Amino acid sequence: MKYHVEARNVVKRFGPTVALDGAGIAIAPGETHALVGRNGAGKSTLVSILTGLQRQDEGEVLFAGEAAPALADRDAWRQRVACVYQKSTIIPALTVAENLFLNRQTGRGPINWRRLRARAREVLATYEVDVDAEALTGDLGVEQRQLLEIARALSFGARFIILDEPTARLDGPAIDRLFARMRALREQGVTMMYISHHLDEVYEICQSVTVFRDARHVLTRPVAGFPHDELVSAMTGEAGRRPAAYESRARTPAGRVVLSGARLSLAGRYRDVDISVRSGEVVGLAGSGSSGKVRLAETLVGLRRADSGTVTVNGTRVRPGDVPSALRAGLGFVPEDRHHEGFVPLLSVAENATIPIAHKLGRFGTVSPARRRARALRMIEDLHIKTEGPEQPVGDLSGGNAQKVVFARALVDDPSALVVINPTAGVDVRARQALLGAVEEAVERGAGAVLVSDELDDLRICDRVLVMFHGRVVRDVPRGWTDHELVAVMEGIRQ
Repeated sequence: MKYHVEARNVVKRFGPTVALDGAGIAIAPGETHALVGRNGAGKSTLVSILTGLQRQDEGEVLFAGEAAPALADRDAWRQRVACVYQKSTIIPALTVAENLFLNRQTGRGPINWRRLRARAREVLATYEVDVDAEALTGDLGVEQRQLLEIARALSFGARFIILDEPTARLDGPAIDRLFARMRALREQGVTMMYISHHLDEVYEICQSVTVFRDARHVLTRPVAGFPHDELVSAMTGEAGRRPAAYESRARTPAGRVVLSGARLSLAGRYRDVDISVRSGEVVGLAGSGSSGKVRLAETLVGLRRADSGTVTVNGTRVRPGDVPSALRAGLGFVPEDRHHEGFVPLLSVAENATIPIAHKLGRFGTVSPARRRARALRMIEDLHIKTEGPEQPVGDLSGGNAQKVVFARALVDDPSALVVINPTAGVDVRARQALLGAVEEAVERGAGAVLVSDELDDLRICDRVLVMFHGRVVRDVPRGWTDHELVAVMEGIRQ
């Protein structure tokens, strides 16, 4: 069989670390092929090799039976493969048309802007992306930006697209629309590799699945008839039944209020919201992507300034839109986007984890490296961060371990209130358990927590869940809810 894309016996080393150890994948023309595995399994390294960002140390990469082009020949790579990353590559300050034809606006001479916009409208129409070619991409939603990236990739002539965690920041209806678009592309002969930690999506949209574990290829099988338990076992290396969803610990919240918002409103996002969280309590925020839940959480930590209302942390009324004020009052925060707001990639694990307490780690404006290292080692042990040591740059860690560093920073000063937004997006089963466990351990020590998540399993650790719909809290759902009950409220069926 002649495969559209094939990687054979690929080995890739980064110093002493073996990122891929004789791994490979073979994707048939016109199929949607899943690549799954726990964080650190080698998925991202394979993507970088398949897209020509890195060269393998051993093995070979073939496109339609022909050897991959030289790394320097970027045009040849773009014509063969494109990747829609979890972290968007769209430039917000440019228009849709400018992003579509970045670095290929014209052959010679000045740019013909009228022709560029006309070409952009043709591409958008061809791939049914309903956005204005002259709109700023910074004003587009996550779903629109992803479709724009797919259209841009196809406009180069690539018929193989890699989608890396494309649903991590989409709500249910947007995911359905993305899958409909993917099915339409498949019917047009486009081949796709789909990377996701959500196995239900693999069964819904993919025809075949490849599993990587510990930098090696474990198996490739058709999705149809592949038992869910066996797939999870292949990913984890553990036989037996499918791991249960994270089981919350029993507790009885009865402490004082440590975080509250009163009569909070932000135009176009949410209005007249009251929220209060007690010591020893986890309060969930649920709703669709347009419900206002993320913006409300960002308001509680000072990233957004409400038009009206007040926020109180640990008894102190904090200044609106002032993150340092909230942190000083005793709040810890895990942002939605770890890449842009969670860590500094070039700084070490120790530096990132101790940023909030740097002033406590030395005298006269200096930081004691020994004290910083000691505190970081404790956080690495507590959160089971897989790293070569406190000095390793966070940018070199897998997604799940980088997220643990973000948690370490949020917890390093023993906050009395904690706000976490989509904490398990793009992480594997074991990392999910560690991160949710970290929230519950903080609560057991006396903190109160707000947990915003699109994952129902994450919300099971909550003592109650506030469901938002079109900017309002419509239901306070106590522990013990069923999926059907919560989803019905989130979708506006039961209020």
